[in-house]
Amino acid sequence: MKIVDLIYFNAGGGHRATAVALGAVLRQRKPEWQVRLVNLFEVLDPQNRYRSITGSAPEDWYNKRLARGWTIGMAPELKLLQTVIRLAHRPLVKQFQQHWAQTEPDLVVSLVPNFNRALFESLASALPGVPHVTMLTDLADVPPNFWIEPDQDQHFICGTPKAVEQARALGHAEERIHATSGMIIRPDFYDVIRLDRARERHRYGLDPLRPTGVVLFGGHGSKAMLGIAKKLAESTQLILFCGHNKALARQLRALPQRAPRLVIEFSLDIPCYMRLADFFIGKPGPGSISEAVQQGLPVIVVENAWTMPQERYNAAWVRDNHLGIVHGSFRTIDRAVAQLLSQFEKFRVSVRSIDNRALFEVPEILDDILDEATRIHSDEAQAACHPPRFLRTSSSAAAAASTSASLSD
Repeated sequence: MKIVDLIYFNAGGGHRATAVALGAVLRQRKPEWQVRLVNLFEVLDPQNRYRSITGSAPEDWYNKRLARGWTIGMAPELKLLQTVIRLAHRPLVKQFQQHWAQTEPDLVVSLVPNFNRALFESLASALPGVPHVTMLTDLADVPPNFWIEPDQDQHFICGTPKAVEQARALGHAEERIHATSGMIIRPDFYDVIRLDRARERHRYGLDPLRPTGVVLFGGHGSKAMLGIAKKLAESTQLILFCGHNKALARQLRALPQRAPRLVIEFSLDIPCYMRLADFFIGKPGPGSISEAVQQGLPVIVVENAWTMPQERYNAAWVRDNHLGIVHGSFRTIDRAVAQLLSQFEKFRVSVRSIDNRALFEVPEILDDILDEATRIHSDEAQAACHPPRFLRTSSSAAAAASTSASLSD
């Protein structure tokens, strides 16, 4: 049985969501594999010392910032984080080496940025020949040293032509760059469900005939949703997802409204609710906009100083593929909605042209990588057992000479 490790962390939620979705489809399609989800920070801090000292997980502060919309200034903070990781490179490698030696995976798939140099070097030294794969969970890299490291003999799985070109530009071999048709999203976004939208909207207190927007800012929501709800309270029917942010849900429910509004706390039924909507409003996260597009929803996103570095390309991807509207602020969300609805059919045709099958493409890519590694290992083992003829002849001659010398002594 082959052991496949999927490395993730909980910063932002998208990395874990990708690991869970990929793990589910791998177990279904490759039952002969043992698939393990490995939390990066549990490897680095197995005794949970950080939580015992601070009272929170390393990702909690980041997630709280996302929920409060405190994302301005993240570009210089990213550089600082990368500097700290470079300074801690040796102890990081040592910690990872110990982990690989104890757990002995046959394939490692990294779904996290920033740590891939340490992950690769530790795996190559602890378990030579075991492939390391970096699968970008963003639509593009944020060079340098974010997703794609130079001078590493490893594989990359890229969800856009932009990411493929970035890997090529850093000198990686073509056979180690694997293109997919998009981002990994949950399997249930591919389910075909016959739905009476008018009846379901009525059941939730929504107007069956009104254009409806779904508002989504990840698993913890965002205070930006309050401004959106206020701006659209008179004109636009909304479904708002607050995730684990119960305080935000209470605030949204308390806002005055004329247009119907449905506020949802944490739910696993996001695809079902999305099928009740006509368009998406949210931050340009790769997972959220990919899910919306999979459900046939044109999108409204913003790009400004608060947009995180790893999400800035996503707005360009929306524009270039004519998938919706990009504004500079949600303060103009009413105009963005009017603009989108005035060109709704055009955007919907473009959205429907996107055929994202990444969830089903990646298992075959990983299978090919594992097969190649197994073949190389088999060839090396066979070569060690059966050296070339000239080596065998030389060895025999040396042995004969040694025996003759011993007898003469």
